[in-house]
Amino acid sequence: EIRKPGFFEALGAKTQSLVQGLEGAAREAGVPFVGDSQGGMFGFFFASELPQNYGVVMGTDKERFNRFFHAMLDRGVYLAPAMYEASFVSSAHNAQDIAATCQAAREALR
Repeated sequence: EIRKPGFFEALGAKTQSLVQGLEGAAREAGVPFVGDSQGGMFGFFFASELPQNYGVVMGTDKERFNRFFHAMLDRGVYLAPAMYEASFVSSAHNAQDIAATCQAAREALR
């Protein structure tokens, strides 16, 4: 599969779409949130800007992350369980999966 032309570009585009959707859900809820992705890997923080080191990461809203993580888990979305770990999108995820994840985030951020 990974040898197919455009595989990594499509995976990166899906991941970027998910991160943008999560950021949009947070914006709608008025919640500080920033995400980043590379290829199929992504991460996010409840902060106004992307942390650049571990010390800054540890100063972000850990309690909100934990509440969000469990609210997403209750909705069937499995994210990395710690705010400094990466989550992953796979080639099996499709646009409907991404839309459902963003909808779950809207609900979880309320």
